[in-house]
Order: sequence, then C-alpha cells, then structure tokens
Amino acid sequence: MKYRRLGKTELNVSVVGIGTWQYGGEWGMDFTQPNVDAIFDAARHLGINLIDTAECYGDHTSEAFVGNAVHRDRAKWIIATKFGHKFHSPFNRTDERSANDVRPQVEASLAALKTDYIDLLQYHSVRDSEFADIAVRDELSKLVKEGKIRFIGNSIGNAAVAADGSNVQAAQSAQYNVAVLQVIYNRLDRRPDEGKTSIFATAQKLDLGVLARVPLASGLLSGKYKPGATFPVGDVRNQWKDPNLEAKLNEVEQIAKNELPTGVDMAAWALAWCLKRPAVTAVIPGCKNVKQVQQNAAAAELLPE
Repeated sequence: MKYRRLGKTELNVSVVGIGTWQYGGEWGMDFTQPNVDAIFDAARHLGINLIDTAECYGDHTSEAFVGNAVHRDRAKWIIATKFGHKFHSPFNRTDERSANDVRPQVEASLAALKTDYIDLLQYHSVRDSEFADIAVRDELSKLVKEGKIRFIGNSIGNAAVAADGSNVQAAQSAQYNVAVLQVIYNRLDRRPDEGKTSIFATAQKLDLGVLARVPLASGLLSGKYKPGATFPVGDVRNQWKDPNLEAKLNEVEQIAKNELPTGVDMAAWALAWCLKRPAVTAVIPGCKNVKQVQQNAAAAELLPE
C-alpha cells in the first residue's frame, strides 16, 4: 500500500480506501457483521486505513457495521462520514441540513461508529445556499473545538459540477474551513479535471485533499459488465435507470480493448488511472467481499514509486 498526505489535514491516508454505501442495503445485497468484519480484516492486512461512510447509508447502518469492525483498533483508522440526509427506507431519504440538524446527526454517527471523534465530517451533497449557511458553519466549528470532529470536508453533489469542472462550493472551501473535497471522478466522468477553474485546479491551489468517489463508475469499470447488462430490483443502479448505460458499457468495452494493459485487472487499472491524476489523494471504491478488497488494493502496485 502507498500513502499520501490528505491536503492541509496532514493525515496520511492509504491511496485506496473503503467506500461503504453498500452496507446500508441499497446495492442488492444484505450484509451481516461477520461479512463486514472479514472485509475489514483483509483491509488491515493490505494496509488500508481510510474509510468513507455516511449518515444515510441505512439509518446509520453502515456506520454501525464500520464501528463494530474497527472498534478494537480505532486509532489506526481514518474515518470520514457525512451529514445532511435522513434515511427512511431504501431509496427514500430527506434533507436535514440546518444548524439544528448538525449536532444530533453527529452524535448519532459517533454512537453508531463507537467512537468519540470523527476524523473527517463532510457536507453531503448540499445546495450552494445550504453550504453558505453561516449557522451551520459555526455549529461545525463548535464541534471541532469540542474534539468531536477533527476536520471538515465537502462531498460535492454530482449535479453541482459544471461542464467545465468548476464548482462554487469548492472555490469557497477556505472561507468555510473545508480541508477535503470528495467528488465523482473516474475514466467515464472526468469533469472535475476539465479546466483551469476545475475542482481539481482549485484543490491544488488551496491545498485541499481530494477523495475520488465512484472511481469504478458504479462497477462499470470493474470489467464484469458487458453491453446489454441490467441490474436487479433492489440494486440502486436499477433505480437510476441511466439512459446512457448502454453507451457507457460500449465505452468500457473499448477501454478494455484499447487502454487496458494485457494481464492487468480492469478494476485495479481504473483505480490507478484516477490516482495518477496529481490532485487525487485517494480513491474510495465500494467492496462487497474480501476478493474485491484485494483487487482494489492492487491499484497501489500500479503506481510509480
């Protein structure tokens, strides 16, 4: 495993982390604690120390799985979670983003994670007006002073990223004490790296860490899915009903043919592709089993020394 400094936080994170949305029950599979424990045991062995979760992956369900899995060696892990949504049932959540919502959500996350501090608390796909709410910023600052949060980040909603890769919230990061940005970035969606005012350009200018989420394009870049593939009921990818799915699958097929080196696992290649971009600190792919953790971790071996 390789490690990088997460922007101005000075935290050293593994370049490959673990995304945990799947443990909330919206990716076509129900998990048990032994399932999750086995995944995190493998991650320990491979040197992974970065975890990304959220308040609404289930009703703090994913956080609870994570808390149980890492409680015995909590200090070795860097845990990032989020605030801003309330889970009600699969594919049904509401926005809860006022200053009055922040502390109760953080306290619930701390309880689920079985910890007394969160390394990185992130705004969760909030609107520009919500990000600019001074009362929310002040409440977050209080939680930092109390030691319940170490650093503040911003998981930027995909719809908020302009065609030129720019984002208003990213540009305001210093004003709102944001040290880390999280964005969708992968071989099929390169907008955050598109121009001189892109999110990545802003991150480098402001010394912000960058976490690339959905680095495997929701599994499309894993190499498992061919043109014509569909997803089952109960899998969030079926809910999206992406009108461009077939075009993306055809593009993946061409990438595999023209860009993937012979003998290299496509998932590892796709993660390394993201990590070779100068602004990207780490990728946070999801994983459903031990084999996928191992495949993801192999991306570090494809990076230059």
